[in-house]
Amino acid sequence: MQAPSILTKLRRPQNRNMAKEKIQEKTKIEPKFFAGTGRRKTAVARVFMWDEKGEFTVNGKDINEYFPSEKEQIAWTRPFHILGVSHPKAKFKASIKVAGSGKAAQLGAVTHGISAALSVMNEEYSVALRKQGLLTRDSRMVERKKPYLHKARKAPQYSKR
Repeated sequence: MQAPSILTKLRRPQNRNMAKEKIQEKTKIEPKFFAGTGRRKTAVARVFMWDEKGEFTVNGKDINEYFPSEKEQIAWTRPFHILGVSHPKAKFKASIKVAGSGKAAQLGAVTHGISAALSVMNEEYSVALRKQGLLTRDSRMVERKKPYLHKARKAPQYSKR
């Protein structure tokens, strides 16, 4: 058996466990934000949430300006109320980018994205949100139009003569 050369001794760390620990320390980085993606019909919402006091913005506007009605505000705050947070702006900050479909589907996508971001933040949150059905994507989509039909199922009027 040949003795290891000087070069191999220099390259090898003295204690392999110490090298593994150093690598693990470097990979353990505390995330700056928590991301979640929400979808509804053709709307897609990308939610970036921080665990600090701040504003919720949707496409650069305040969320209450983007979704002004009371029903819409109840819908996007629902994930927080399930977790026992009555004022989400006092505890969280979020930046949301939403595109596609209409306002109603965008609201559903935002709610789904917020729920996904909260479940990434804490495993206990995901259990409560899943129980309420907020982590399940609503798979209902518009049916495609078929050839020789006016819409997906509407056929042209039948003419006997």
